[in-house]
Amino acid sequence: MISDSYLFPLIERAFAEDIGDGDHTSLSCIPQDNKAEAVLLVKEDGIIAGVDVAKKVVHYYSPKLNLETFIDDGVKVSNGDVVFKLSGPQRDILAVERTILNFMQRMSGIATHTNQYVQKLQGLKTKVLDTRKTTPGLRLIEKEAVKIGGGENHRIGLYDMIMIKDNHIDYAGGIRNAIIAANKYIIKNNLNLKIEIEVRNLDELRQVLEIGKVHRIMLDNFDIPATKKAVDMIGGKYETESSGGITLDTIRQYAECGVDYVSVGALTHHIKSLDLSLKAVKK
Repeated sequence: MISDSYLFPLIERAFAEDIGDGDHTSLSCIPQDNKAEAVLLVKEDGIIAGVDVAKKVVHYYSPKLNLETFIDDGVKVSNGDVVFKLSGPQRDILAVERTILNFMQRMSGIATHTNQYVQKLQGLKTKVLDTRKTTPGLRLIEKEAVKIGGGENHRIGLYDMIMIKDNHIDYAGGIRNAIIAANKYIIKNNLNLKIEIEVRNLDELRQVLEIGKVHRIMLDNFDIPATKKAVDMIGGKYETESSGGITLDTIRQYAECGVDYVSVGALTHHIKSLDLSLKAVKK
């Protein structure tokens, strides 16, 4: 669950950019004391996500608003389902409407997209991972949506894993230099960090296997035959991850090669928001 210390400043910025010095439409035509109800309607099939965030938005904005939940995060929904009912001052309902929808539509889209990949791997050990390809400022929101959809989070940022990629290898002067330097750095700074290294071909993989001293090997842009060969060469000594251009059509083939993880940047950077709507309840 996302912490309030992360979420509340984000919500504050969302309201600042949306409301500014006032919702002048509501202020001009909605009486101050009017109360009402509205429901969050699902308009297409998917996985709902962001209900807990919506509760935080409501709590942050007004103690006069009440949110009654009918469907929780991670549940499959269909067109016409009602996720929650929001009641309280009409002006407050209208003020929080867009912020709630902006969070929930994007999070639900990510959760839905993630779940499509997860379903492709039913019966296999392979897990679906996200990447750092997220919207600036929304990383924890989007990674939470991946988990709600059944995926797993890779590293959150540059700080919680040593991940030696192609540019690191080139700048460090080769695979051996990069691995040795990373291990020395961990010892010197007394850090508890795992090391992952990216390899671009079987020759680079052989170099890594000769050196060792890593926890996971990423097979970057390997085709299916090369992935099978690589997994055989690694022989279970290290965690394995396939990455690079993997789609819904190919993910199961990669997983069947025996890799532990498949990372998919498209989970968070190439998604369609789920269609949701907050509708007034007419009495």
